[in-house]
Amino acid sequence: MGRGKIEIKRIENNTNRQVTFCKRRNGLLKKAYELSVLCDAEVALIVFSNRGRCYEYANNTVKSTIERYKKTSTDSANVCPTPEINAQFYQQESKKLRQQIQMLENTNRNLLGEGLGSLNLKEMKQLETRLDRGISRIRSKKHEMILAETENLQKRELELEHENTFLRAKIAEAERLQELNMGPGPEYAFQAYLARNVLQLNLMEEGPSYPRLPEKKNLHLG
Repeated sequence: MGRGKIEIKRIENNTNRQVTFCKRRNGLLKKAYELSVLCDAEVALIVFSNRGRCYEYANNTVKSTIERYKKTSTDSANVCPTPEINAQFYQQESKKLRQQIQMLENTNRNLLGEGLGSLNLKEMKQLETRLDRGISRIRSKKHEMILAETENLQKRELELEHENTFLRAKIAEAERLQELNMGPGPEYAFQAYLARNVLQLNLMEEGPSYPRLPEKKNLHLG
């Protein structure tokens, strides 16, 4: 079986990225050496790692090859008009952007489960791993949101309970004040009852007050 197609993009795993860098750097240096020997070409190669380490190869010297490159570039710039250089630059940039857009569209389609026929087994496993990580992050975020919502609801429940207790106390106070405003209390009613009984007894002892008739005189005959 032939080697499967490898998607050209940044390797996320640090260990895999470092191993790939070492392998491909050595292969690139080897190819530069072979090109210089087989074709009698002047070759200079400079590679900087992501940690800032420099790796170079030159069959002459790197400095002399760079000076030759600068001279050649300057001569070419004097011959080639500036508008044409700008047009070529923008065409290359446009091509790169179209390629990046195409790669992103393919990646999105793959994440949606579409266009999987062009992927090999290794790429399918990588895609599955990405999806698992994404789902794990989504679930974690959803769990955090549920916990936060639950805490807010519990706080709101306590606030409502406090408000309910406060309102009950206010209602009880209002009812007590209403009872006091509607009439006298029991002590006052009892005093009024006693006063009425005393008044009745006094009236009974005095009797009814009728107008007195004139006294009859006894008539004596003979």
